Amino acid sequence: MTKQPTRAGMELSQTQRTLPIALLRAREAVMDYFRPLLAEHDVTEQQWRVMRVLDELGTVDASFLARQACILAPSLTRIMRTLEARGFVEVSRDSSDGRRTLVCLSKEGSQFIRKLAPASAKIYQDIESKIGSERIGTLLDEIEILLEALSPEK
Repeated sequence: MTKQPTRAGMELSQTQRTLPIALLRAREAVMDYFRPLLAEHDVTEQQWRVMRVLDELGTVDASFLARQACILAPSLTRIMRTLEARGFVEVSRDSSDGRRTLVCLSKEGSQFIRKLAPASAKIYQDIESKIGSERIGTLLDEIEILLEALSPEK
């Protein structure tokens, strides 16, 4: 086992051992399993995230949706237009505050989610079989701890 050299505080760690790069590499490794399914059904990762969030939460404010789906607001506007054109989402103005845009999954969008759900679940099972459900649970718990510790609300 090679001992890591002691750092005086100003040296940079090797990129492969930094949290931002490690998290990005993990994301890419996981998404490599899901991308073929999404491409087969002509939906982008971002569109799928938006639809999944709407499926879970129902009608939400567009700003909240952007945060929950980890998408920048300008990108969400484009994604919503595309999803609305495909009949997957319904967009409306909040009747009590005309500045707020409300978004919900349409019946067609919900059917689309249900259509892809079995294949998506199978992919998740394949990943789980490689590393174990307990380890996935631990990873998710540790990520939640990280997010809570780094939250600006602290």
